[in-house]
This record gives sequence, structure tokens and C-alpha cells, in this order.
Amino acid sequence: MKQKGIAMWLCIAVCGAAQTAYAAPTEIQVTPARVWRDATHHMLLDAARAGSRIVAVGAHGIVLLSDDNGRTYIQARSVPATSTLTGVYFADASHGWAVGQQGVILASEDGGETWRLQRSDASTDQPLFSVYFADRLHGWAVGLWSLMLQTEDGGVHWTTVKLPPPPGASKADRNLFRIFAGGNGTLYVAAEQGLVLRSRDYGATWEYRQTGGKGSLWAGTVASGGTVFVGGLLGHLYVSRDDGDTWSAVDSGTTSSITDLVANGENFYGVGLDGLLIEGSAKAQRLTTKHRQDREALTAVVLLRASAPALFSKDGVLTSN
Repeated sequence: MKQKGIAMWLCIAVCGAAQTAYAAPTEIQVTPARVWRDATHHMLLDAARAGSRIVAVGAHGIVLLSDDNGRTYIQARSVPATSTLTGVYFADASHGWAVGQQGVILASEDGGETWRLQRSDASTDQPLFSVYFADRLHGWAVGLWSLMLQTEDGGVHWTTVKLPPPPGASKADRNLFRIFAGGNGTLYVAAEQGLVLRSRDYGATWEYRQTGGKGSLWAGTVASGGTVFVGGLLGHLYVSRDDGDTWSAVDSGTTSSITDLVANGENFYGVGLDGLLIEGSAKAQRLTTKHRQDREALTAVVLLRASAPALFSKDGVLTSN
């Protein structure tokens, strides 16, 4: 499939709408997710660690759990929404949150076995794309049109964060795709038009940093030593070695869009469309790029201790290729 076509698919799957003309239903019904005979072949959009467990989320409110390093998966027992889930994060082995379309926020206290609905928006479908928690109480969720929500009580209450307009704009209306944090507590949000939002005061204030690019940034991670990476449309990859103050382009060697980035010490890994696999070292400034033979549209990666990374795609769980 041509890059333009698959990139359009990803935008529809993640955004659920065009940026400039989003037609939302006047009333949204949030209903429990169904149990599938084999949920591993449905679209999965994000995955995270809950202690030693892998938790993956995606279409139809599907939540998959693996306790054997990704060899087998079971579906979560209880998920109270059929909304497409686009982001998941666990603060520890038990406490996790998932977000998605219809503005839903789900919470789990048992490692993803069961979930409860903390929030949904019945007036407009303003999707949430990503969620991050610094601990069990303090978290943020981000989404369409600069939507940012914050909680200080584990999600019992969520409040809207009023963001400043980006440079040259009159209002904050950029899509916010991925929120993540560095070891020093600095918060980052990979966003549209090559912008990265940054907060150095635990989310009290936010500022925009320009990477020099113009495309959407869908992924981000921080390696040891504080090296920050963001990537996105058409393989564009940027690095900052000064806490996000300045950015420089990294030649990724590909025009396939990057959908996820994760770090393990000084090493970082990425996946993307067309079966894209990236492996690099922040310290050695080394980068290796290759593509799976099946050219699957990869959406998320979870690193494993003693085997190849667990990969997820628009067609579900993938095996080594």
C-alpha cells in the first residue's frame, strides 16, 4: 500500500476525524465491550507494561493481557466501553488507565483484568489519544484539538487544562498525540506541525518547542541521560539533548511514518508503517532501520527482557518475521 494511503488510514484510526471538519453525533452511547472468539486479530493501537504483564488496547474496546512475554494473550474480563482505545499506561503493576474515542477514560486496579469508566463525553466525540501517570494519583490525558485533561486523585475527577496558543496562532487547536515524561519529571507532548509541548513544573504551565519539522509527531520517548526522541509522519525523527530546548533532525533512513518509540537505558526502539523497525543508541548516536517482509502497519512495541520485542499492528498481535 502506498505511504499516503496508509498514513491516511492511521490518521482516521487514531484521530477518528479530519482535522478541519469533524462531524460528531449529537449523542454518544457508551456500551460494554463484547468478548471475541479471538481478539488478537483485531486492530491494536497501544500497549504498555503492568509489572511483568503486557496490556494492549485497540478497536471495539478490546484489552488484551499477556503473562508469558507475549506468547499468548487473553481478553480482559470486563471493559465498560466499545470505544476504540488509543492509549494505555500503568503507573505500577496494578493501577492503569486507557483512553480513546468518545473521550473515554477507563481505569483498572487489578493489572487490567477489569476496568471501570471514569469519563466519557456524551456531547461531542473529542477523542483522547494518550495518557500518562506520574504516580497513582497524578495523571494527564491528551487528544483532539488541544484537549488536555488532568487529575490529582487517580482519575476520580478530571479537569480541563487551558493551554496557550501555539506560536503564530490565536488559539490552542493542535492535535496532541503522545504524552510522556523524562526521568527528571519533565513532561512532553508530541503534537502536530512539528511541535512538542513541554512542562517543567509538573503540568502547571506548558510551552511549545519547535523541532524544525512541519509534520505530525505521533511518538516520543526519553532515553537514559535525558535524551529525548520524537517521531512521526514520513519517518521524521528528532532528538533533543538539552531537555527539549533545542532539537535536531535525525536521518531515519526511511519515509515510513513512525508510530511508536520506546527506550531501554541508552537504547531506543521504534515501529511504524510498512513494517518499519528502528533500533538506535542515544549515546553512540547509532541508528538501524529495516522493514518486516509482510510490511504490516505497526502501531506499538513493548520491549521484552530476553526475546524480540512484542509488536502490535492494525491486524492485531504479530509474531516475529
